[in-house]
Amino acid sequence: MSLLLLLRHAKSGWALPGMRDFDRPLDETGRRDAAAIGAAMKRNGYRPNVIFCSSAARARETLECAAPYIDIRDAIYTPTLYSTDAGGYLETIRTADDAPAVLVVGHNPMMEDLGMALSGDGDETARHALHGGFPTSGLAAVRFQGSLAAAAPGQGFLEAFLTPEAD
Repeated sequence: MSLLLLLRHAKSGWALPGMRDFDRPLDETGRRDAAAIGAAMKRNGYRPNVIFCSSAARARETLECAAPYIDIRDAIYTPTLYSTDAGGYLETIRTADDAPAVLVVGHNPMMEDLGMALSGDGDETARHALHGGFPTSGLAAVRFQGSLAAAAPGQGFLEAFLTPEAD
C-alpha cells in the first residue's frame, strides 16, 4: 500500500513590477496556512518518504513552512512541476518506485486535475471537498493498493482532503 500527498502551494502575493510569476513569494497568509497544513499533516500521521517540489518560489516556501511539522530532511526540486500538466506530475510520481509515502508540492490546475483523475473512490466528504476546487494550501491524501510506480487514473482512494481552515 502507498500514499500520495498532493499539496498545492500556499497563497502568494502579486508579482512586483519586473518579477516573474515563477519568483512570486508567499504572503503572510500563505506562510501561516502552509505551517497550518504542515501541522495537520503531522496530526494525521502523513510523513512523506520522498518529496517532489516545484522549484517556483511559492512552492519551495510552502514546503519550508510545513517542514518543521513533518520531519522533512530532503526534497527533489524540479522546474517541470511548474510547467507540466497532470500527466507530467504522474510521470514524476511514478519515479518514486516503492516509496510508501510521497509528497508533491505543486500548482493548480495540475493538482486538482491529478487528484480527481487518480481518485476512483474515496471518503465522501473528501471527494465532495476536492470536487469543490483545490484551494491554496489544500492537501489531497490518496491511497493506492500497490506501488506508486503503477499509479493510474481511477486506481486511488481519496482518504482525506485537508485545508488549513477545515482541519
